[in-house]
Amino acid sequence: MNRTESRHPKTAPAIGFHNVSKDFITPSGESFTAIRGITLDVPDGAFITVVGPTGCGKSTLLNMAAGLLAPGGGEVRIFGEPLRGLNRHAAYLFQQDALLPWRTVLDNVTLGLLFRGETRKRAQEHAREWLRRVGLAGFEDRYPHQLSGGMRKRVALAQTWIVDPRILLMDEPFSALDVQTRQIMENELLRLWAETRKTVLFVTHDLEEAIALADRVAVLSAPPTRLIGVYDVDLPRPRNVAEIRMERDFADLYRKIWSDLKGEVQKSYEQRLA
Repeated sequence: MNRTESRHPKTAPAIGFHNVSKDFITPSGESFTAIRGITLDVPDGAFITVVGPTGCGKSTLLNMAAGLLAPGGGEVRIFGEPLRGLNRHAAYLFQQDALLPWRTVLDNVTLGLLFRGETRKRAQEHAREWLRRVGLAGFEDRYPHQLSGGMRKRVALAQTWIVDPRILLMDEPFSALDVQTRQIMENELLRLWAETRKTVLFVTHDLEEAIALADRVAVLSAPPTRLIGVYDVDLPRPRNVAEIRMERDFADLYRKIWSDLKGEVQKSYEQRLA
């Protein structure tokens, strides 16, 4: 295993998982250990991706960072403070967008600001600016069913960014898109991140996507899940996610990470067959 040391400053991380574990009770009444003893720091302003076999607890880790799940053991800290309840510094972008079908694009994007007490006029001004930034100026009066999958994801990005979170939690947000649209959205995400330097914790099944986006890639094992490696991604920024995949350094890093991951993928597959 090739584990690299962080080159980030020794300040309180945006997210700190400290020896966290989580058990669930199965329908048969048995205890299932989803995560066991994971320690991982996500530095402020970093873009960290998490990969691992299907069912290894990637989303469980993300839900603990959001405060939607409490760890059964260990502790989650946000900017050095123990997380109690919901993470008020974070916004969450799920696999399926959370757009309300009866609201227009503009109204969907303003929703978070209205919940925070912003006036409708100011919320709409901010929403129009964010829709412009994600390439949807002129679509303010459309409804979600009138948009393509990629356009819906652009609305979801605007909806997430407009509330100015310090942390973005992203659970395979582009997995349902076709390859070309997915690459466009990945580049759009990197552009927005470069402008704002939010802390991003991004879960994906796709190792290529994980490397193309990240500062570091965290690799998880098959259940009971543990952290088996953290890799620095020494590829230049800004990046084009389609072009960076052709670089020799990208291929070398892919092979290095896959050497750790492939055995865990096979183990997870065998567990599902048992």
